[in-house]
Amino acid sequence: MSENSSFYIEDFLRQAVNIGASDIHICEGERPAIRVAGQIMRINAPALSAEDMDFVIKTVAPEHLKDKITQFFDIDFSYEILECSRFRVNLSHQLGKLAIVFRTIPYYVKTFSELSLPRSLEDFARYNNGLVLITGPTGSGKSTTIAALLDHININYSKHIVTVEDPVEFMFTNKASIISQRQLLIDTPSFTDGVKYALRQDPDVIFIGEIRDRETIEAALNAAETGHLVVSTIHTNDAVQTINRIVNLFEPGERDFVRHQVAATLRGTVAQKLVPAIEDDKRLPAPEILVVTPTVQDFIIKDQLEKIYDLVKTGSFNNMTTMNMSIYKLYEDGKISKETALAYSDNRQEMEQLIRGVYHGTGSN
Repeated sequence: MSENSSFYIEDFLRQAVNIGASDIHICEGERPAIRVAGQIMRINAPALSAEDMDFVIKTVAPEHLKDKITQFFDIDFSYEILECSRFRVNLSHQLGKLAIVFRTIPYYVKTFSELSLPRSLEDFARYNNGLVLITGPTGSGKSTTIAALLDHININYSKHIVTVEDPVEFMFTNKASIISQRQLLIDTPSFTDGVKYALRQDPDVIFIGEIRDRETIEAALNAAETGHLVVSTIHTNDAVQTINRIVNLFEPGERDFVRHQVAATLRGTVAQKLVPAIEDDKRLPAPEILVVTPTVQDFIIKDQLEKIYDLVKTGSFNNMTTMNMSIYKLYEDGKISKETALAYSDNRQEMEQLIRGVYHGTGSN
């Protein structure tokens, strides 16, 4: 690896963190870019050379991977600049050229209140068993929400929390609970093995970094059935898609059994988006919250998932809320613009009706 590089990645990452970047993009042959408040910005700097990228890898890659980088098409690992930030790092190739994305992971784990998330999410921390899923696209704040949930348990309950992550993101300090954090390819070979052996480590809560395949959901459901609270993420956009995604990982002949299993173990799902605020270049979370009640369990077993949407719309008594209602609440509170509410809505027609209702109410006073 060449050291004839004028691009010092640590200095660049420090500057990016200082101006509030959530992600940093670097690619051979391209100028660096950062994402701030959801928007990508190109940096006025020279395009990065192959030597620059080699020097970045020499600086940031963990020792056990440095000699194997060229053997992988894609790889994830973590990196830390002390007293600055931790980073989740993804290394990939684009048309044969090396590209790296750094996601900033703050040292400080914020509370639900500090994240502007509803306090009702604390209810999921009270369960002693079952499955809680946090869903949403990449960059929607899933990791931050889960960190808040795990630290809420850590502060308020005496439990053993085991995490299986790829890579380890937020670092926790033991408080009322004990937290054991395990990283794929360093501490355990796979999510499935990590969960299997976690069950032998006297856990109360198991966090699985991501459900990617059938084997991982089987391990998660088994752990949830045997008296553990399991928290994980899955890449879907809403509660119903989440249930469908799980069930469809199995063969058609197995799905009826899986529906019963999901109905019995799923405690709730939180799907969220980050929506640009009017002020301060901030983004605010808009969560859709499904709490699995006996009625929801019945809909899951009978494969009547479309009825869950209607239930969530009328489920405020169970702290359930749709994505649209969360976005509308942000608009009603003056935190986001009408244009933003409509742009981020998953049902624009319904959002227009909600907003018109506000105008009608204002006009009648």
